Amino acid sequence: MALESNRSADRHFSGEPVALGGGVSCWVLTDGKAGDELQCVGVARALGCPVEVRRVRPRPPFVWMMPRGCIDPREAPARPGSPIAPPFPDILIASGRRAVAYVRAVKRASGGRTFTVILKDPRIGARAADLIWVPAHDRLRGPNVITTLTAPHHVSRQRLAAARAAPPPALARLPRPRVAVLAGGDSRHHRFTPADVARFLDLLAGLTEEGAALMATTSRRTPEALREGLGALVTRTGGYLWDGRGEAADNPYIALLALADSVVVTADSANMLGEAAATGAPLLVFEPSGGHRKLTMLLNGLEKCGIARPLRGRLEGNAYLPLDTTVTVAGEIIRSFHAHRARLAIVADQAHRTENP
Repeated sequence: MALESNRSADRHFSGEPVALGGGVSCWVLTDGKAGDELQCVGVARALGCPVEVRRVRPRPPFVWMMPRGCIDPREAPARPGSPIAPPFPDILIASGRRAVAYVRAVKRASGGRTFTVILKDPRIGARAADLIWVPAHDRLRGPNVITTLTAPHHVSRQRLAAARAAPPPALARLPRPRVAVLAGGDSRHHRFTPADVARFLDLLAGLTEEGAALMATTSRRTPEALREGLGALVTRTGGYLWDGRGEAADNPYIALLALADSVVVTADSANMLGEAAATGAPLLVFEPSGGHRKLTMLLNGLEKCGIARPLRGRLEGNAYLPLDTTVTVAGEIIRSFHAHRARLAIVADQAHRTENP
């Protein structure tokens, strides 16, 4: 079942919808980290079935041994308030090392009935779940491991279409071409030095000199110097900046992507790169100091597909069919889930024949 990244991208490049329907139940299970949970929810929604979000909170010393070891006994299925209390779902989608032991616990407690999915390497091998997704630049492989170039996410074709149909007035009034600017920040592998900040702002100013209107958003990791510089630039050029200081419901992230003629992304976030690639708008990538082998492989893959190119202070690149990895992963879950159910039916039929010869 292992899919090469190019093949999986081609199969679902246009974002064709998939659905299981309301008769199938699904849990999303994480420790509450926003990135993990949003990724799982995005895939679960693409399945077209009801989704219930559950969060684990293992205590020391159990959390110290994860992803190996057992779950926190306080959160066992039979305990009051357990995050994995029955009735168990038909499908369980999880992410994060703290969730791995709970995935195995649900599998056992459901008698093998629950179909389990883990997004990202569980760090204990391919047998951790029925189906595992990892990005193509990860090393984990196996008969139940699927790979794609970019990561699944919550930026669906439907959400983008809804944002285009009813855009926030502050964005709708901006002239075209509109450029979404997704500014990340310092991470384990990247640092925005003062020189990086100055260079990035200078390249963005170059876009405005070509008539582009900037629609920028920052993250919790964005250095204050970059945040202030972006604010000054969009104010001076009549653009827009979301600095995260309003209500979460007001976050225009999806609308920025939906209305963009081009998208500028900083290369410190694989998730932002994947979300931007779902728009079909040309990607212009800025790389701060540092780097990592996996991100370099992702960027090279996006460039080979004609999706991304380095930010050089000018508008360039062409539109492309959106790279909808979420649909790819959801489609593989549906196929594997039906095969899992078929195997269960065969086992049940054999047991019935044995008991009633």
